[in-house]
Amino acid sequence: MSETRIDRTFRKLNKAARPGLVTFITAGDPDPQTSLDILRALPAAGADIVELGMPFSDPMADGPAIQAAGLRALKAGQTMIRTLEMVRAFRQDDQETPIVLMGYYNPIYIYGPERFLKDAREAGVDGLIIVDLPPEEDDELCIPALEAGINFIRLATPTTDDIRLPAVLANTSGFVYYVSITGITGAASPDTMQVAGAVDRIKRHTDLPVAVGFGVRSAEQAAAIGRNADAVVVGSAIVSAIADTLDGDGCATTGTVAAVTDLVGSLAQGVRASRLMADNMETQA
Repeated sequence: MSETRIDRTFRKLNKAARPGLVTFITAGDPDPQTSLDILRALPAAGADIVELGMPFSDPMADGPAIQAAGLRALKAGQTMIRTLEMVRAFRQDDQETPIVLMGYYNPIYIYGPERFLKDAREAGVDGLIIVDLPPEEDDELCIPALEAGINFIRLATPTTDDIRLPAVLANTSGFVYYVSITGITGAASPDTMQVAGAVDRIKRHTDLPVAVGFGVRSAEQAAAIGRNADAVVVGSAIVSAIADTLDGDGCATTGTVAAVTDLVGSLAQGVRASRLMADNMETQA
């Protein structure tokens, strides 16, 4: 593959000697226009990479917050076509920030994998995270995605041992997403010491950047994870911030976009301070 936006972003982050902030929102939550407004606001708020969830009716790896976001989006009429249109609209003003579509294979299968990859590439999608396609199914979507110039990002978990890890990494590109907890999104807080050890172990097997997510909710947690990871992923906390601003009918309010950008700004400050904190701790030691 030629260099992608994701590759360029991590190269810039490495040059700046800081980890990145990866933010997740669900496409179409709470409605298409507000979701697009949030997407457009994320880079200025501090997001380095954006994961855009593809709503699905049976998101088995997601916790209550992201499940509810997906249902809100589907109820508001979000479809795969609208999700790709959302990326295309974002690209009218932003040609730099990587967009990663995250979700499950069923909506892509229904859309048609070949058609999906063509349309995603043309819309400006940079990467895919498909949580229910294991390495044994790489011919289904992973290899075609790589051939289309789209990074295929694989998940590693606390149960991915050194025997399994090479298979997980074999066709992974862009970055490795380390799931910091066992279970669903937003269910628990990560143990920073265990995460540090896991990141080091993964890096012994690959030169790819390692992003850590699941359970990161605050600037303090983001800073702690960022001491060792190449990027910190935050999803459930952002989705919850959206939900907390909705009115009694589940509709966006004047405070919805601002609630997200305020939170992302705080998280970005935490991530940017993480390496400085680590250097200070080493100096004191």
